[in-house]
Amino acid sequence: MKAAIIFTGTGPILILTSYDSLINPDLVEKLKAKGIVKYIATELPLESVQLRYGSHFTIVMNDLKQTDDLRVLDYNGHNILGTFSFQEMGRPVYYEP
Repeated sequence: MKAAIIFTGTGPILILTSYDSLINPDLVEKLKAKGIVKYIATELPLESVQLRYGSHFTIVMNDLKQTDDLRVLDYNGHNILGTFSFQEMGRPVYYEP
């Protein structure tokens, strides 16, 4: 399981996903279905996300099924960037079609 910030044209979102890569073609298609076709993504330590989001993380994680391998944990960019420092973020991955 991965936690990642996806920087989109409308702002950052925090996701949980079971895909192995943030540019996995299936993940790219799921994001495209949500209107996200070009993005910068960076992983976060799953434990840090779990600690900071507490019960909300647990609720979202328990709702993550094998057939539904992408969940948005937070879509408030101000909250996301206020919660995590740049030092916690992994190396950015760039995707554009």
